[in-house]
Amino acid sequence: MAMRSREVRLERRPNGSPVRDDFSFAEVDLPDPGPGEVQVRNLYMAMDPAMRGRMSEARSYVPPFELGKAMEGPAVGEVVASNDPNFAPGDLVWSRLGWREGFTAPADKVEKRSRDLPPQAYLGFAGMTGLTAYVGLLHSAALKPGDTVFVSAASGGVGSVVCQIAKLKGHKVIGAAGGERKKRYLLDVLKLDGAIDYKAEPSLTKALAREAPQGIDVYFDNVGGDHLQAALAIANKYARFALCGMISQYNSTEPSAAPRNLTAAVTKELTLQGFIALNHLDKMDAFLADVRAWHAAGLLTSAETVYEGLDRSLEAFDGLFDGSGLGKMLVKIA
Repeated sequence: MAMRSREVRLERRPNGSPVRDDFSFAEVDLPDPGPGEVQVRNLYMAMDPAMRGRMSEARSYVPPFELGKAMEGPAVGEVVASNDPNFAPGDLVWSRLGWREGFTAPADKVEKRSRDLPPQAYLGFAGMTGLTAYVGLLHSAALKPGDTVFVSAASGGVGSVVCQIAKLKGHKVIGAAGGERKKRYLLDVLKLDGAIDYKAEPSLTKALAREAPQGIDVYFDNVGGDHLQAALAIANKYARFALCGMISQYNSTEPSAAPRNLTAAVTKELTLQGFIALNHLDKMDAFLADVRAWHAAGLLTSAETVYEGLDRSLEAFDGLFDGSGLGKMLVKIA
């Protein structure tokens, strides 16, 4: 019998924060794999803030989602049928065909992964999330001995990996996150040198000055807005900023008022480097070798918030923006 799969489709472009009527659920029959194809049952799918950008028609580094069709996102699954000599049933594979329970696709749409790590790790510290942290911190920000590092959204999927890499390399690390639970996670689990609950601070700039009295040399930006403004204010001369994302603005319908002190980039001779991890896939082998070694040595752990079932995928997506999640936001599908 044909394998059946449910999928989540985008029905209209959200205006501001997405609402349920922007999406629909559909059930489809998957064809048997033809020559050079595989059929995969997804085990986990990841939720990433960049998905919000693809829901609009704005030009970006990836095309927007098509209306009336299943969305896409990182997923890890198991091959259930193969008509390609490079894959066999039982193989663990990574793809960008999330937001669905399963799929039949050309074999070049999936990448084989080893089972030396938990499957969901390939969506977190050993996946594009981890590569983003690795590239941004070590290459875009060019981490150097003695740097003091500030990370926004430090309890999130990318931020928590940035913090851990900086710590295992011996740096002073300060993280910002929203809520006492996340602040405790940064201090008690990630063992950061300083942590800021930005929701409890009347001035993020003053809070960062308190935690980093000698200033900061590296800022890893996941948030933008007030966090970027604070980092500009407290940055030491020649500090380097890795601009990964600005989640505070993804659902905004008006431009952000902050940062209001961008001239500090001139007067302090700062380096502000935006980057897209997809343009650094040449570093994937070195990245995987490092994270496997760090994980085996107990130096790298994964924080996850896991939602059960495709039915909760929209709830999981909302969790990216409402602050309810800790670490990588995942949906367990099978």
